[in-house]
Amino acid sequence: MSTATAAPAAAAEAPAKSKKKLIIIVVALLVVAGAAYMFVLKPKSAPAEKPAPKPGIVTPLEAIQVNLEGGHYLRIGLALQQTDKAAEALDGSKALDAAIELFSGKSIEELTDLKEREKLKKELVKELEHLYEDEVMGVYFTQFVMQ
Repeated sequence: MSTATAAPAAAAEAPAKSKKKLIIIVVALLVVAGAAYMFVLKPKSAPAEKPAPKPGIVTPLEAIQVNLEGGHYLRIGLALQQTDKAAEALDGSKALDAAIELFSGKSIEELTDLKEREKLKKELVKELEHLYEDEVMGVYFTQFVMQ
């Protein structure tokens, strides 16, 4: 009779093991599916926008001459609109170098076109924001004379 009693116990133990195995597999699949949703399928939230910088002091720079196309030149004066994060007046050497790089070799026709000049000014502001690590938020032309 002991063999007859052992057979039903072994038969009952086999379904219990398979149920445990099934539960473990289902839980593992749910964890993997949750991780996939979090990292792949979940819509990305928009990055928080930086607050607009507040204006600080304006630092005028000495005017420089830039060689243009065809033997002409441009005398350009700049003033940097700093953000309130800038502790003191900035050294303008990076700004002057960026202006020389941007305006050198341009034609008088390009620079007399108002739209083109505004486009160049926006490029200069973008470059200065990068060079001065968000301590500059704008630039003003204090002189702009071509010959």
